Amino acid sequence: MKIEYRPPSPEEYRSLREAVGWWPIEQTFTEQALRRALFSVVGIQDGRVVGVGRVVGDGGLYYYLQDVMVIPSCQGQGIGKEIISHLMTYIQENAPKGAFVGLMAAKGLQTYYEGFGFQARAIDAPGMFQVVR
Repeated sequence: MKIEYRPPSPEEYRSLREAVGWWPIEQTFTEQALRRALFSVVGIQDGRVVGVGRVVGDGGLYYYLQDVMVIPSCQGQGIGKEIISHLMTYIQENAPKGAFVGLMAAKGLQTYYEGFGFQARAIDAPGMFQVVR
């Protein structure tokens, strides 16, 4: 597998979202989001994009790992770990001391992300989200 420092194309991104079972989003907003990421990587295997990860945020105090996806047929091969390692290297080289680094982990992946130094929020301080419909 090879890592490239670039955002996925909108088509690559849409294909990955579909492969991992995420909801579809409009092309215009996808292009905008991919362009505005602070840093992006794609994992390429046999000439095709099989994984992606992005860092989004304000580039100062807040950084978020976003859209870490690996197609199901390639999961368990270390591709996700490689992608996250590159994202974390970017953050370590660019974020100031005291910056907040967050993510929304998929169900069952808390321990996986703990391996990268992330901690779950306390039960009395839950993270929350909303999807605009």
